[in-house]
Amino acid sequence: MRTLTYYVASTLDGFIAGPDGGDPSTEDFMAVTPDLVEFIATHYPETLPGPARDAMGLTEPGRVFDTVVEGRRSYEIGLAAGIDDAYPHLRHLVVSTTLGEAPAAAVEVVAGDPLARVRELKTEEGLGIWLVGGGRLAHALLPEIDRLVIKLNPSVIGSGVPLFDGGFTPTLFETVDVTSLPGGVQVITCERRS
Repeated sequence: MRTLTYYVASTLDGFIAGPDGGDPSTEDFMAVTPDLVEFIATHYPETLPGPARDAMGLTEPGRVFDTVVEGRRSYEIGLAAGIDDAYPHLRHLVVSTTLGEAPAAAVEVVAGDPLARVRELKTEEGLGIWLVGGGRLAHALLPEIDRLVIKLNPSVIGSGVPLFDGGFTPTLFETVDVTSLPGGVQVITCERRS
């Protein structure tokens, strides 16, 4: 069975974006440093957007993921940059009850229950499923999240988009790997406890 991995950057106080919900990679509190780009290109190259992959000459298929799921607000960050399918090398699903049709033909809009759709995806053949965010979608999909890969930034912002945005839902994970990068980011990998 395929796994669902929430692979995302976060601040120390658990926010994946600032209060405006904009692209966190353009903010000082989540700077994308050369060592982080190298880590991503080495371990998760399919998570780089299409234009970045092109610029870096990355053409190989996914190693870990072949499908990406994201919420409407995350998807709209790409749209604002003029990119209607940031991940053309992956099967791309956007969860939204308000988006209607996606601007890109290859993007599937999930207007119904995202948990049911992810459960369907997990029964199919293929590589892993990458959950981009946002926090509300992550909370909705928490029952199906098998792995967390958190790019933990050494910053505190006080408010913004939470890593998980929902009610009290204790869920236990076990840390299985920590990679400390020279620029200060720690990549923490956790597996769901059985």
